Amino acid sequence: MIRKVLLTALCVVSFGIAQAHRPLKRIAKKHPVNHPVSADTTDQTAFYERIPLVHDILGYAKKYISSRYRSGGSSPRGFDCSGFTRFCFSKFGVTLPHSSAAQGNVGVKIDQEVARPGDLIFFKGHSSRSSHIGHVGMIVEIVGDRIKFIHSAWNGGVRYDWLHASYYQQRYVGIRRVVG
Repeated sequence: MIRKVLLTALCVVSFGIAQAHRPLKRIAKKHPVNHPVSADTTDQTAFYERIPLVHDILGYAKKYISSRYRSGGSSPRGFDCSGFTRFCFSKFGVTLPHSSAAQGNVGVKIDQEVARPGDLIFFKGHSSRSSHIGHVGMIVEIVGDRIKFIHSAWNGGVRYDWLHASYYQQRYVGIRRVVG
């Protein structure tokens, strides 16, 4: 298992270095899932196919849709937000702390315009006036300028939501890349 994780990590790092100089663009809205692709229009390989680890993590996370919310939870019996992201990433050898604020310090800060599926998205807690991270989710899809994410919310458990909803817009803090 460790060999598989290390091999996957090596492939991800190698791909990232090789692709670092290539600019990204968005696929038109008519496509069912919007993945960033290289500026070379002949290279239409889906993002998920280029970084299998992200595909695996998101596929695994989707299995837990409708799982209940549980404060401090980090198992299928119930998840809080950071417990859910930690649980999903740990299945594939990526260690995250069990705190949304602590997860907000992991990886690399990413601008919203270059966000990708698999990136972590952070929000303030219940109060939009707070300056502290209090919630985390995982980006699963980008459609035009709209970001869809999966998270464990106290009012509904594991579910999908969109960043453009006013509740999340008012609480949005930032995005961090922890894979790739």
